[in-house]
Amino acid sequence: MQRMLNELVEIIGYRFKNIDLLRQALFHRSYINEEHLRKEASNERLEFLGDAVLELVVSEYLYKENPGLPEGQLTKQRASIVCEPALAYCARQINLGSYLFLGKGEDATGGRERESITSDALEAIIGAVYLDGGLANAKEFIHKMILNDIDEKKLFYDSKTILQEMVQSVTNRAIDYRLIGEEGPDHDKSFETEVLIDGEVYGSGKGRTKKAAEQQAAYNAIASLKETKG
Repeated sequence: MQRMLNELVEIIGYRFKNIDLLRQALFHRSYINEEHLRKEASNERLEFLGDAVLELVVSEYLYKENPGLPEGQLTKQRASIVCEPALAYCARQINLGSYLFLGKGEDATGGRERESITSDALEAIIGAVYLDGGLANAKEFIHKMILNDIDEKKLFYDSKTILQEMVQSVTNRAIDYRLIGEEGPDHDKSFETEVLIDGEVYGSGKGRTKKAAEQQAAYNAIASLKETKG
């Protein structure tokens, strides 16, 4: 376990004074239940704290970077950066899923790739960094891990609208979304959707809701169209 924690420390670039905070940030509730540990040992409290710190830092960043932007647009941009798919994208960049402690059942059903789990874990790490090193270190971590490649992350929030505008600017081809699968219990379902343009599949996506899956599919379709154009 210690070697794994040290490896993750090197990746995220922050050295903990209290490594137990990082360890807790990686403890999913399924692991806690399976190991019969106290509920407070999971990463959920750290995720709650990290979520608040993330919103503050992103809000400050957008406020300073966009002096002429009205409140409504700032809110929309913040939502695009802190939404679950965008955070899961950041988590994939550091392969965070491979460092998580999951229950055997959760692990066997693809929990390490589940966006709800990886995005929550990333927020938990933010909470851990904040408690261990204060706001300045948490801010540095957020700027390094999340506030990079902003234009790409903005697409996660409303990819469906952006895709519609891209397609209709050059043609009147029809865009359709098709549900192709769902898995998991009712309280934690995962949906998979394809997006079709004139009947041809351009992208697919997964999410905790059908809307989230469609947004992910639209995001991947946008990437595909850009690649084709390039």
